[in-house]
Amino acid sequence: MTGPAPESNEPAHDPEVLQLAAKVFDLAREGDTDTVAAYVDAGVPANLSNDRGDTLLMLAAYHGHADTVRALLERGADATRVNDRGQTPIAGAVFKGEIDVVRTLLDAGADPSAGQPSAIDTARMFGRTELLRLFGTE
Repeated sequence: MTGPAPESNEPAHDPEVLQLAAKVFDLAREGDTDTVAAYVDAGVPANLSNDRGDTLLMLAAYHGHADTVRALLERGADATRVNDRGQTPIAGAVFKGEIDVVRTLLDAGADPSAGQPSAIDTARMFGRTELLRLFGTE
């Protein structure tokens, strides 16, 4: 007697699934917190990533949507996950000067020294002294 076939780890190539994923990524970029939260509550993975390894959290953080970042974190999004280029959500928020997002990610355990370049390196590069003070590295 054999059991059920193991689930595949291969990405879904169903056009409807890909279209839904693209929509949810756009919603994260736009900061549509309620809709992103509803999709995650309905089963979309909180750590869903695109073909560059950017998660919903990375996109929301980079585009300065602190409420969306908070909602994703509350639903299990990983504040420390790096994309395919080694960038972290907190470094993206530092690059864009999104202080509220940076604080939200720090509160969730994001490491400002992680990634390449790190959030600390990025803050130094762009002279963001208020963020360096926040990181305790001024």
